[in-house]
Amino acid sequence: MKFSESLKKNKDFRHVYDEGKSYANRYLVMYAMSNGLERNRLGISVSKKVGNSVVRHHLTRLIRESYRLNEELFSSGLDIVVIARVNVKEAGFHQVESALMHLAGLHRIVK
Repeated sequence: MKFSESLKKNKDFRHVYDEGKSYANRYLVMYAMSNGLERNRLGISVSKKVGNSVVRHHLTRLIRESYRLNEELFSSGLDIVVIARVNVKEAGFHQVESALMHLAGLHRIVK
């Protein structure tokens, strides 16, 4: 990811959950807020309810790749947390990418 970093610390996730705005669709939930930096920070959360570690890791890779391919379309200076819902395990790459871009459009963070 050229223009982005990962959110890793629990306090950063908590801050986005508490202060950020959220939108959801069938597959994903997205929280977004301004971070005051020049780069975006992306956090991905996949619960154990979704599946075993293989499934969770696969979904994490799908979401990260969907973001990476469309990264230049996103506004900069954002903290973004994407949460996978249980329905996403039946979805393919194009559905995940479409869901991610749909939520970005709702947040108005796409250029």
